[in-house]
Amino acid sequence: MTGKIELLVDAKAELGEGPCWDRRTGMLYWVDIEGKKVCAFNPATGKNREIVLNQQVSAVVPTLNKDKLIVAMEKGLFYLQERTEELQLITEVEKNLPDNRTNDGKCDAYGRFWIGTMSKKEEKEQGALYCLDTNGELTKKLDNISTSNGLAWDKTNNYMYYIDTPTQKVLRYDFALDTAILGKAVEVIDFSNEDGFPDGMTIDQEGMLWIAHWGGSKVSRWNPNTNMKLEDIELPVLNVTSCTFGGENLQELYITTARTGMNEEQLEKYPLSGGLFKVTTTVAGMQTAFLAESI
Repeated sequence: MTGKIELLVDAKAELGEGPCWDRRTGMLYWVDIEGKKVCAFNPATGKNREIVLNQQVSAVVPTLNKDKLIVAMEKGLFYLQERTEELQLITEVEKNLPDNRTNDGKCDAYGRFWIGTMSKKEEKEQGALYCLDTNGELTKKLDNISTSNGLAWDKTNNYMYYIDTPTQKVLRYDFALDTAILGKAVEVIDFSNEDGFPDGMTIDQEGMLWIAHWGGSKVSRWNPNTNMKLEDIELPVLNVTSCTFGGENLQELYITTARTGMNEEQLEKYPLSGGLFKVTTTVAGMQTAFLAESI
């Protein structure tokens, strides 16, 4: 299914995360959470621009306005003007919970932004999952979340897949695109016998899930209808954080990694930790959904 792993940027990111493809410009956006950076990688030139912000930033998604992005920072959601690097607050998130921060986030096909939170101290069940609607209203969708991570929607938009990392499970929620209402949850993947923990996630045109292994040195492809693993993609790093499809035909899987928390021995064994990687696949991914302009 896949070609050879290619290192694109030896970024040495502390906590690389949240890769997101903009098909209009051919740019890959991603973040270094602990480095407080939004990165814009241009595959055509190989250049990786870094925008350094004043607090941790956990997710980035393009908007329908090509000149600005939405970013999730420690305590709120902001517009980021890419050209000027100016920030504009959209809404605060969990202002009353100073020990929490935002984590993984994506847009659904309607243009809403979904964003999770987690405890900075990694305390269990202190986080939640929120949805920023197109009218600017932020609504809590799930509670008692420990480490909110992978999000994906199938091509029919009848299902939303979701990962709360410490549970070692992937859940599939019935999903109503017109209302953003989450229905019944069903466990579709059990990760408990895998290397590492499930982190970020994406989905391909065949409805298969691609899951990053934190502490497991790989990305794996799964059939959520059978709980069957189809393929492993090994990487020369310990902590693999997330992945997304990009490229002209959406057959390039971009993969983010991290080096945070690693000791000297681990860093010596995995010197490319924190790098941005790519692998070419025979299956195409789903297009990235952008934030609706009406917010």
